[in-house]
Amino acid sequence: MIRTIVFAAMLLPAALHAQQTTPDAPTDTPSVEAPVQGPMTLERLAGIVSAIDPDVVAQGPALQFNIDDIPVMIVADAAADRMRAMVPIASAEGLSADDLLRMMQANFDTALDARYAVANGRLWGVFIHPLSPLEKDQLISALVQTVNVARSYGQTYSGGAQVFGGGDSNGIYRELFEELKKKGEAL
Repeated sequence: MIRTIVFAAMLLPAALHAQQTTPDAPTDTPSVEAPVQGPMTLERLAGIVSAIDPDVVAQGPALQFNIDDIPVMIVADAAADRMRAMVPIASAEGLSADDLLRMMQANFDTALDARYAVANGRLWGVFIHPLSPLEKDQLISALVQTVNVARSYGQTYSGGAQVFGGGDSNGIYRELFEELKKKGEAL
């Protein structure tokens, strides 16, 4: 709870600086049975996140929610056609050259679509992507990977979507992906 409050307080000023522009709503609303198609919008993004965590808090262009008790924030800007999912990991103060090198190595191979980043004195797990071409399954996979780089910091530094070897990690990550996908299935 305290981590979520601190997280929200740290990011709120940055989120409020982002532009929020909503594209024109389509004239035809798809039926419940029809698959949702077309570009990702702020509304679709919010709907998917709401299915993942019904307690999501929307504030301007920012969505704050939790996945497995880990705070996640998405900031989206339709006018710039960009979105960013972020998970706080730790203070950036005291990161050694070895820590930074290991994170850069992970950004090249094991972090996959998520990345380690430093901003505002904090170490983050992030996923950055154009908004409109983002597909639901890509978003869900990105959220899983971003949560996993935070979880695995200091250990495997992995986004978790691809694990080489015969361990248990791949099954655990796959279960979380399937669980989140099922929650957003109707979207």
